[in-house]
Amino acid sequence: MLDNHGFDIWADGYDESVDVADDNNDYPFAGYKDIINAIYGTVMKNHPAKVLDIGVGTGTLAAKLYEGGNDITGIDFSEKMLSIARAKMPDARFFQFDFTNGLPVEVAAMKFDFIVSTYALHHLTDEEKVSFIRAISGCLSENGVIIIGDVSFPNRDALEHCKELCGDEWDDEEFYFVFSELSNALAKDCVTTYHPYSHCAGIMEIRPAH
Repeated sequence: MLDNHGFDIWADGYDESVDVADDNNDYPFAGYKDIINAIYGTVMKNHPAKVLDIGVGTGTLAAKLYEGGNDITGIDFSEKMLSIARAKMPDARFFQFDFTNGLPVEVAAMKFDFIVSTYALHHLTDEEKVSFIRAISGCLSENGVIIIGDVSFPNRDALEHCKELCGDEWDDEEFYFVFSELSNALAKDCVTTYHPYSHCAGIMEIRPAH
């Protein structure tokens, strides 16, 4: 698993390497652009919106939303990636912070219409994902939604099938989303939906149960 220094090194070539994998329909980024575009479309139907991007990276999604007139707050633990994002979004708010420790105090006190995260939360264990999602749901405005686009599978069998096909390419250090298990764990707190976009990725929408 890359630490923040690893992501600093990867920052300059990150977008290009993701595009190549997506274009080739390769794990883990098959479906990446479709996921980014789908999340963008969902937010823009409700713009101008207050958006928190967790694991904002170089700002691939956030910059599009920023240009669309949305209010952007971004969190990432790579200062190099944040420097690239800041150049794209000079009026946005950014925090260098490791979300495995939760949210910065300033961000935890804010409310957002959308909390989005793309290809970041798989660094959390399955138990940590559930706790983190419950915690950040407290930062949603009324009718707010969490949208997670990531390496994910509808069920455990689908994950195991992909793992078998990938062989040595599979990253055993990541904790990929299994939607059926996440949905069951959050059933008392949240309403969840899943939209697959490739053989190894999809979008999860999570709303607090009222």
